[in-house]
Amino acid sequence: MCRRLGVKLAEVFHSPTNETDIRILLANDQEYGPGSEVIATPEIESLDSALINLGCMAAQLLKIDWSSRDPHNDLGDFARMYLQAIHATGLSFTKVVNGNLVKALGRFCTPRADSLPDFDAVFPEEEQLPRRFEIHFAQRRDGKCYLKWNGVFIGSPLTDSIKDPDGYRFHDVFHLAHAAILHWSPALRALIKQKRKSDPLVDEAQDGGRAIVVEEGLTAWIYSYSKGLEYFEGHGGVSFDVLKTIQKFVHGYEVEKCPLKLWEEAILQGYSAFRQVRKNGGGIITGDRNKRRIVYRAIGE
Repeated sequence: MCRRLGVKLAEVFHSPTNETDIRILLANDQEYGPGSEVIATPEIESLDSALINLGCMAAQLLKIDWSSRDPHNDLGDFARMYLQAIHATGLSFTKVVNGNLVKALGRFCTPRADSLPDFDAVFPEEEQLPRRFEIHFAQRRDGKCYLKWNGVFIGSPLTDSIKDPDGYRFHDVFHLAHAAILHWSPALRALIKQKRKSDPLVDEAQDGGRAIVVEEGLTAWIYSYSKGLEYFEGHGGVSFDVLKTIQKFVHGYEVEKCPLKLWEEAILQGYSAFRQVRKNGGGIITGDRNKRRIVYRAIGE
């Protein structure tokens, strides 16, 4: 709002801090470091009253005709109530700002490659997800999907496991997308038998049965959601609500360190490849962890 009205944010917060009931202190945790201004507000009656006042003020701002009114006083009043609400909750203003920055950057900004986690880089090669892999998907006359890696069949032949066939027998494409783009897939680790057994804690907590169930459950949920969106065909993004649900789903597992933007990329790439596998009744998926991408090609190409 400040940007739209041409008002400096510093000016908005400067106004309430000049009032007699709000004090500015100087803080520093370094002997020779710079000082920082810390705003201290008075005690208020209750958290409820602070939040109600803040909500009422926010509603008032939406009703104002700014074309004929100086915004400084109204924005200053909002800033004062905002500071009081922050104080009433006992939250750290710095933590609130940092949390919002992490959320916004993780959702909307393409992450730098060197800032992304690599969960198995310190483990022996035989315990890492392959840096590059090629998996063949083949549907046979019995309608089941078979997977082949390095010339060897892996896993069990899959059907859609539902009354009305919907192509879910090819859902391992999504695990490949997770492995290539997120560098995470306990389900694929189990299929190719490359769990991190040299560290018993990681083997149990990150590569064990519960982690596999989390990935499989999440994959099935997103799939059910995608059916109403033509499996994300023509979509350039994924709903923020879906991404936030994913974030909750994987809480406590290493993959929670991946930004939502990376999850979005894994979903869109995964479904792009899936649609081609489903359409052609099979194909070859090549995954590249270094480039964080998967590519589809038809068998025989």
